[in-house]
Amino acid sequence: MRIALLGGTGDIGQGLALRWAYDTNHEVVIGSRDPEKAREKANEYETELSSVGVDRSINGFANEMAADRADVVVLAVPPYYARDTVESVADRLDDVDVLVTPAVGMDRDEDGFHYEPPSAGSVTELVAGAVPEDVPVVGAFHNLSADRLANLELELEQDTLLVADDGDAKETVRMLAEGIEGLRALDAGGLANAAEVESVTPLLINIALNNEGMHDVGVTFE
Repeated sequence: MRIALLGGTGDIGQGLALRWAYDTNHEVVIGSRDPEKAREKANEYETELSSVGVDRSINGFANEMAADRADVVVLAVPPYYARDTVESVADRLDDVDVLVTPAVGMDRDEDGFHYEPPSAGSVTELVAGAVPEDVPVVGAFHNLSADRLANLELELEQDTLLVADDGDAKETVRMLAEGIEGLRALDAGGLANAAEVESVTPLLINIALNNEGMHDVGVTFE
C-alpha cells in the first residue's frame, strides 16, 4: 500500500514512517506544506534506515502531492492544523482512501498536560466533519510514544486503540498497525468514543514527566 504521512516531518510522522519502512514493504511518502522540507526529512529517514541495515526509498512532496494516489493518508499534524490540512488535500481524496488521525488536543499549565477537545468532541470527530462525505476516518496511534517509535533498536510492545464507524477502514488500519513489530491494535468502537481514547495521551505524558525512566511510556491492555 502507499502510505502518505502529511506533516510527516514531525515526531509522530517520523516514528511511523521509520517503523513502516523498517518492518513492512509498504511505500512510505512524506508530506509537508514545504516540499523541500519533506524531501530533506525523507532523506534523513533513508539515512537512519541505512544505519540499521535497511535500504529503502522514501520520497517527500508537498502535502497535496503526497496524498494523491495514496491508499492511506495519515494526518500527522498538530490538532490546530488538522482542519486546514484536510481542506488543502480534500480534492485528492476519494472513497477508496482511508484518512487516519493520531492528533490530540491538549493544554499545559504548571500542573502538567490536560485534555482539551475541540467543540466537535474530539480531534478525530473534527477531522471526520472536515473530510469529503465518502472518505472514511480512523482515529489511531494517539497514545504511542513518538520517541520509542523512532528508536528502531527498541521493541515497542505497546497497544494502539482504533476508533472508526467504517469497519473496512478500521480493518485496513489494524492491518497496517500490526505490520509494525510489537504493536497491537485494539478496537475501541466508533468515532463517538474518540474522546475517551484521546484523553489517555495527556495522562501518559504526565506520567512520563513525573517518573524517572518512563519518558517513552505507552499502554498495553491485559
